[in-house]
Amino acid sequence: MSGFVSFPEGIDAKRVPFRTLSNGRRIPAIGLGTFGSDHVSARDVASLVGEALRLGYRYIDCAACYGNEPEVGAELKRALDGGLPRDELFILSKVWNDCHSPQKLTEACKKSIRDLNVGYLDCYLIHWPFPNYHAPGCDVNSRNPASRPYFHDEFMESWRAMERLVKDGFVRSIGVSNVTIPKLELILRDASVKPAVNEMELHPTMQQGRLFQYCIDHGIQPIGYSPIGSPARPERDRTPEDISDLEMPEIIEIAHRHGIHPATVCVKWAFQRGQIPIPFTTKPKNALSNLKAIISDPLSPYEMEAIAACERNCRLIKGQVFLWKGAGSWLDLWDIDGTIPGWDSYK
Repeated sequence: MSGFVSFPEGIDAKRVPFRTLSNGRRIPAIGLGTFGSDHVSARDVASLVGEALRLGYRYIDCAACYGNEPEVGAELKRALDGGLPRDELFILSKVWNDCHSPQKLTEACKKSIRDLNVGYLDCYLIHWPFPNYHAPGCDVNSRNPASRPYFHDEFMESWRAMERLVKDGFVRSIGVSNVTIPKLELILRDASVKPAVNEMELHPTMQQGRLFQYCIDHGIQPIGYSPIGSPARPERDRTPEDISDLEMPEIIEIAHRHGIHPATVCVKWAFQRGQIPIPFTTKPKNALSNLKAIISDPLSPYEMEAIAACERNCRLIKGQVFLWKGAGSWLDLWDIDGTIPGWDSYK
């Protein structure tokens, strides 16, 4: 690649809106997810990243556990070597659950920086608030006998290591993922550097209204994964009661009215609501549609209200594989009664 060349049919990256984080740093209002749902190869994910950069994407959402950061990093290096300025990119990664100890967390961050070839990370997240490892591709019944519930003092040891990464210049912003209000209350109470973002499941049938508003009220930017309902999610995350956002009558009607795919409606809704969607796709044409969705043909207030009525509290990524011995069900991961299950459920 002799120089970084955007596709003529792409979007000028400068047209893509930004959100401003609580620390003053800016993040594009849409990103590209890179979780291949355990069935898309690292090479194919990386190829889409290269295409997406040329289409106008500048925020790439990564994670060590996705198993593709070296391949994604090769595409990022190719773009940077070709002339794409590093300061135009927003690269986010996440520490996996087996690296929560301060030393392992620091080394994991440095490894992601090396693998991604970016010099520093724009944002680094603790992927799940549980130090509960599971192997990639495992089934829904997989359990690690060493799994434990959330213990705040342990989590804060990890968070102090995150704060040092900012101080030492490895990371510009830090955040959390899959964290509930009860946990955020404790983290905000004790953190010296508060989370800039909370990455969580957000789509029309799982809007998480209370958590979403809590984040907004406390200056934490919501990032929404599975913004179109994750139709290609792993089998371990599927249950008979799941609802498809793309088959909701309200979504279909709005899509028909605008002459677009129902997935595009979901992306528009996410952007207009105030979260940052990070859809994953293997098809460049879909990536382009998602990018165009946030800069043209907005949904009307009536349509936004219709989508708000689609809420079904339908959590698709339930997290069963993170459960500890003694937990009642996957609901224990999400503090649904406003309390955090602790030693009383750890037997």
